Amino acid sequence: MVSALNVIDVSRVTPSDSPEPFTLSLTFFDLIWYKLHPVERVMFYRLADATRPFFDSVIVPNLKSSLSSSLSHYLPLAGKLVWDSLDKKPSLVYSPNDAVSFTVAESSAEFSLLTGNKPFPTTELYPLVPELQVSDESASAVSFQVTLFPNQGFCIGVTAHHAVLDGKTTTMFLKFWANACKRQQDQTVNASVPQDLIPIYDRTVIKAPGDIETKIMNQLNSFFKMVSGGKEPENPRSLKILPLQELSPDVVRFTLDLTREDIQTLRERLKRESSASSSSPKELRLSTFVVTFSYALTCLIRARGGDPKRPVGYGFAVDCRSLLDPPVPSNYFGNCVSASLGMPLTAETFMGEEGFLSAARMVSDSVEGLDETVALKLPEIMGAFMSSLPPGAQLLSVAGSTRFGVYGLDFEWGKPQRVVIVSIDQGEAISMAEGRDGNGGVEIGFSLKKHEIESLIDLLHQGLKS
Repeated sequence: MVSALNVIDVSRVTPSDSPEPFTLSLTFFDLIWYKLHPVERVMFYRLADATRPFFDSVIVPNLKSSLSSSLSHYLPLAGKLVWDSLDKKPSLVYSPNDAVSFTVAESSAEFSLLTGNKPFPTTELYPLVPELQVSDESASAVSFQVTLFPNQGFCIGVTAHHAVLDGKTTTMFLKFWANACKRQQDQTVNASVPQDLIPIYDRTVIKAPGDIETKIMNQLNSFFKMVSGGKEPENPRSLKILPLQELSPDVVRFTLDLTREDIQTLRERLKRESSASSSSPKELRLSTFVVTFSYALTCLIRARGGDPKRPVGYGFAVDCRSLLDPPVPSNYFGNCVSASLGMPLTAETFMGEEGFLSAARMVSDSVEGLDETVALKLPEIMGAFMSSLPPGAQLLSVAGSTRFGVYGLDFEWGKPQRVVIVSIDQGEAISMAEGRDGNGGVEIGFSLKKHEIESLIDLLHQGLKS
């Protein structure tokens, strides 16, 4: 059963200062995403004082007014993606009076269930996510929803078009908004905005080699044709998102909170297994990411069971800001991510006694091999993604990052109780974030069918005991 949602209001929030029109071209990093599913996040805030009168008179007005002032610094977010008939690619355009959609709602869902450590139906999250306005002619950059759970708390849902911003830029904006909301209510907070939250729009910092944009658009056209059964698109310039897969109603959510000690236990286990192994003596790069992703990857493949010869693969996003030469500023607005892929592999690689160690070796090698070519080889990476794995293969990827600092998003009502990336349902992805307590732990979100999640939970807990 999906809990009842009562929509109280849907309004438009405009930037507090509305200057001249503003156009931002898409780079080759942005183009990859222009028809792909947006990223959906929900941030839950526990607040016993969250009564309807307090919600209506304090929480919503403060969120809306601080959002308005924040949009003045992030104008493209109030704009739209459009594709002019004379242009070779879409652009992000802001015009005066453009606005973002802001939904206010109330939910009957159990707040503690959605923020806890027990599995729950993923359909409970969908009403908390705002719709992104998308048509053939245009696509909104972002939309927002604030939902009250009476006397339990509230949540902020964000749907972000991936062609406009990546995870780094999204969380940069959310930090700016949270900072503005807090300063608005608490006069003791420093009035100046941290410099690293002020966006840089200079597209010249992204050096596009040769005809990389043409190659990417050709790859995308081949992909769109493939998913439409070989048919040419009726409108090649349509900005509509590709159709989503139909999700099984028995898909459930589970969040694993790994402590710093848990991660160290897994790291020590890998060291022992590596030193005892007769294969490659190469020292592993046992970063927190390598350890946690390898562990999740191994448990997910084992939880699926089935044919050990079935094809599997993995991929993870790579922030290219520090890899490019010269480096791209950390507060650059837009996408600056590529991907690292491990494929094609077979499930038996991860099912055997050394499955976790095998995964760690592969992920470690993938991370060690990262340099600026991971950005320049985007067309080849896209081609490999589309051709290396047959339909039905298990491809595991990661959304989010432990470096984003999402648990620092305090709008004046404390840090989030839980941050969920809802869009991992679209594809076999896990989500990652830093541990809420700030002590070096990691939070991993899973979305699987009920029978698989039960098996997965057993595997995850068993592995921490060894």
